[in-house]
Amino acid sequence: MEDWKEFTGKTVDDALTEALIKLETTSENIEYEVIEKESKGLLGMFSKPAKIRVKLKFSIEKVARSFLDKVFNAMGIDAKAEVIYDEAGQNVDINIVGDDMGVLIGKRGQTLDSLQYLTSLVINKNKEGYLKVKLDTENYRERRKETLENLAKNIAFKVKRTHKPVSLEPMNPYERRIIHSALQNDKYVETHSEGEEPYRKVVVTLKKGVKDYSNNRISSNRESGSVKKYQNQNKKDFTKKYGGNTKDYSTDYKKDYAAYLEQKAAAKAAEVAKAEAEVK
Repeated sequence: MEDWKEFTGKTVDDALTEALIKLETTSENIEYEVIEKESKGLLGMFSKPAKIRVKLKFSIEKVARSFLDKVFNAMGIDAKAEVIYDEAGQNVDINIVGDDMGVLIGKRGQTLDSLQYLTSLVINKNKEGYLKVKLDTENYRERRKETLENLAKNIAFKVKRTHKPVSLEPMNPYERRIIHSALQNDKYVETHSEGEEPYRKVVVTLKKGVKDYSNNRISSNRESGSVKKYQNQNKKDFTKKYGGNTKDYSTDYKKDYAAYLEQKAAAKAAEVAKAEAEVK
């Protein structure tokens, strides 16, 4: 929270106006106390000015934007933070807007997660209670969630077909919860986590006593053939549209990334059209 600062003026109103100008804010964003009122001298002239002390009210939005602006400047990123504070739900949703946010997302969202953690520390410092902070950009969180849910289903199918457990790559707690949640109602497989942070990972295994799935081999073979045909067709479509250097990526990631590229291209085209219209 901001420290108290003193201001003077011929009257209390004058002192208050001076404070608002110096602090570059409006009256609803400050608290003030009168230290001394103005006093009048001979012939009605003011002989002693008024003195007040002022401080800015604690603003979640301002604290978050101020911190993130400093981070963006240090990283050389042209971006701005849109902050929504839900006081009733004790949540702070922050969306970062800018061009080429890949550097801010980082590998598997690690940079974004770190920035979210630091922002949460800043917002909750010296504050009663706890505010849950969610920081996102370019709808990455939702796109990543969809990718992980599709990954979970594909891994589950592999476990059912091979009867062998599959270990996923290390993930943070939030992403592990997505995998667990996606498969919690599956009749044939179950999940658990192994290892220590930050290398803790989800393992998908066949449930004990499961026989129905393995006995239905004809159905399994048909399902396997259908899935393979679907994946091959998706690979051809993606390669045709976005290039051939895609063999190292899963089908789900390709679909996710393709949709993202199309969405970004559409947004860019809209910006160009708007700019041209303004010029005219």
